[in-house]
Amino acid sequence: MTSQHTPSKPPPLAGICSFDEAQRPGLSVEECVRRLKRYHYSLRRLHQVFNNRIPSEPVYELKMAFSLHAHYCAEHATALRQRVGEMREPPLGLETVPDEHLEILFDEILATPVTAELLLGLYEVALPALRDALQHHLAETNPLADHPSVRAIRFALLEIGEMIALGQASLDAMVDATQRGAAGGWLGLLNNCLANAGALDGTAEPSQETIERQHSAKPYRYDGTPRRDERFPDPFNMGVNAEAFLYDEQYEPEPKTLMMFYKRLREIDVPEMMSSIIAETPDKPWGYYRDMTRQLWDEARHAMMGEVGFVNLGIDWPAKVMVNHTWSLALNAQLSPRERHAVLYFIEQGLMHKTGKRFEWEVALKSDNPLSGLFQDYDWADEVLHARIGRDWYLPGFDTPKAAVDYGDACWSRVLVDWNQYREEGKTGHHNWWPDLYTAACESWGIEPDPKVLQFSTSYEAVRPDLKAISASG
Repeated sequence: MTSQHTPSKPPPLAGICSFDEAQRPGLSVEECVRRLKRYHYSLRRLHQVFNNRIPSEPVYELKMAFSLHAHYCAEHATALRQRVGEMREPPLGLETVPDEHLEILFDEILATPVTAELLLGLYEVALPALRDALQHHLAETNPLADHPSVRAIRFALLEIGEMIALGQASLDAMVDATQRGAAGGWLGLLNNCLANAGALDGTAEPSQETIERQHSAKPYRYDGTPRRDERFPDPFNMGVNAEAFLYDEQYEPEPKTLMMFYKRLREIDVPEMMSSIIAETPDKPWGYYRDMTRQLWDEARHAMMGEVGFVNLGIDWPAKVMVNHTWSLALNAQLSPRERHAVLYFIEQGLMHKTGKRFEWEVALKSDNPLSGLFQDYDWADEVLHARIGRDWYLPGFDTPKAAVDYGDACWSRVLVDWNQYREEGKTGHHNWWPDLYTAACESWGIEPDPKVLQFSTSYEAVRPDLKAISASG
């Protein structure tokens, strides 16, 4: 006798929820949109804070973290903008401040001059408040009817959790009890702002706390002056011309790979400069800020690739490599935002030529360092994307591509990076640090230094006094 098998059914409702969950009333479209706009506003303001504090934050790890977190916020703000636009909302009204107390909250965090307060405000007040609001949304909305919002929120929560975790680790490392105590009154102000707003999502009963601005009582001013921590003891040092070494055919791929790790690490200055373009260019479509922030984060990634390259070789890079900030300092101080973008575009178009990214990748592949080949492969791919971002957002302002390149060339030619003045003012002696770095690398490789490579001592000034050919973002 053959037994009958009754096949079971797959999970219902595409697996996103149970029938019980799908039958709860949930949020109306109007209420959902109202909340989404507050999340969106918060993400945009967080993006502003992270982006604007990149140059002036001296701690290297925070500079890199702020670059990533600005990117995350831009991406999730974009997703929420799209979702609001799907919900009977034209015009979207996404540029409107949803609550004056939220505005004060983010104004205060943006304006604080103290790193400890900045970290506390971001990672213990604003981001946790946003996380709680998003979790509240998931708990109250109908998971079937509002699934597109649920999906966007779930993705956002993943990276907001990552941001808070990194922020908490940074606080544990950098902020002591005394600093927390000193920030207590100001943190109370931030929490009062949230209370008066009825929580970040506006669902609680608003309080009536007295709010008096502190740091934001004076209008905020963006500070584009790049600052570095103690691991960058000689930021004006221009004693080693990486490009002169890299493009010289007499040198072998192995030491060139070492120089490319330096070039990647040197890209710290690109986020410092791009931050200023984003911060000081108002009234662009949101896609502009999203794409430019993606590029900013890519450049920070490239810097960390260089750092990892040195770690891979067992080299203490702060003791061996003098990473300068002269490029970001000069561009931020001497050019307008549009002119800085022009220089960036001019350089990026040059990176697509035969001595650009493909060349660096080919050199890396010829070396015995597979990590270098991998990093240059992705660096090249990123720069192709960046050239496209330039064509999308910079090129339309010109009649022809040639006019756009020529304008960038002219802007770059006007930038004064005075090699001799830095030395005469005692800011640097332009020490040639290459022999020490190369010797340390040879110890890692287990080989004797090549005297020809060891003697390389070409400075920026010796090759091209006007520095126009030196691609800081290369």
